[in-house]
Amino acid sequence: MRLQSLRKMGWVVMGWVTAATAFGAAGWSVATYNVENYTLADRLVDGVYRKSYPKPERAKAALRRTLRELGAQVVVLQEVGGHAFLEELQRDLHLEGAKYPHATLVEAADPDRRLALLSQERPVEIRTHTDLSVMYFGAREPVKRGLLEVTFLRPSGPVTLFAVHLKSRYTDRPDDPQSALRRAAEATVLRDRILERCPDPSLRPFVVLGDFNDSRVSRPMRAFLQRGALAITILLPATDSRGEVWTHRYAKEDSYSRVDHILVSPALYPWIEFGRATIADGADVAEASDHRPVVVRILDH
Repeated sequence: MRLQSLRKMGWVVMGWVTAATAFGAAGWSVATYNVENYTLADRLVDGVYRKSYPKPERAKAALRRTLRELGAQVVVLQEVGGHAFLEELQRDLHLEGAKYPHATLVEAADPDRRLALLSQERPVEIRTHTDLSVMYFGAREPVKRGLLEVTFLRPSGPVTLFAVHLKSRYTDRPDDPQSALRRAAEATVLRDRILERCPDPSLRPFVVLGDFNDSRVSRPMRAFLQRGALAITILLPATDSRGEVWTHRYAKEDSYSRVDHILVSPALYPWIEFGRATIADGADVAEASDHRPVVVRILDH
C-alpha cells in the first residue's frame, strides 16, 4: 500500500476513531520520554560543575510528577543509567502512587544512556536487539542503544512497541557533521530489523517511538516511514496545549526542535485516538528534563 493512498484513507479512518471515542471506547496510552541523564554524569549543579554526579533530586521529583500527571500505562524511557537507576525510578513512583510493576532495560553498547520501559501491564513478549551494527567509514560499529521490542496482548489482539534512541547530533568526527551519516545508517538497520519482525505493516499493529535525534523530514525519519513502495509507518502529528510542536530544548543555543516521535503501522493507525499524539507541557517538564514527553492513546476495538 502506498503512503499517499494511506493518507487519503486517513481522513476516513479519523472519523471512525472520533466516533469510537465519542462512544467511550476503551484504550490505553503509551508515552516516550528522554529523561536526560538519569545516571551519573558530569553536570552543573547550583552553579558548581560536578563530575560523575547523579541527577539532582529536584529534577527527579519533577520527573516523577510529570510521569504521574501523564498517566500513561506504558512509558518508553531514554537515557537511563542502568538497572539500579531504573529500579530507583520504579520504586519512587510506586511510593507516590504510580505503580509500574514491569520494567525492562536494554544492555547495549552504550553503558551510560540506555533504553528502558516501565509498564503497568505485563508484556507477553520482550526482545532486546543488541546484535545490530552499521558500516561506518569502513568499520563495523554497533548500534549504540540497540532496539527494544515489547509486545502487549490487548482485547483486540497483540500490539508491539519498538523503542529506539538514535545517535545524538554531537559531531564525533569532522567528516560526519552532527553524526548525520551514522544516524541515518542506524535508522536503516533498525528499520530493516523491524520489518523482519513485522513484514506486512498493513496487517501487523505496531508502534515505533523514541528519541530519533532528528526532524520529521530527515533521512532517518524517511527510512522508518517508507521503503520503496511499502508504507511502513505513519508519523503522528503532535502538539502541546498551546499548539507548539517542539520536544527538545538545547539550552546552550536556546533553540527548540522536535526530535521525539511516535510512528504507527497502517494496521494500527485507525485506532489512534484522533489520529494524533500529545506533547506534555505541565508545570514540571522544564525542571524534569531537556525533553518533553510525547503520549498517544490507542483505542481497543
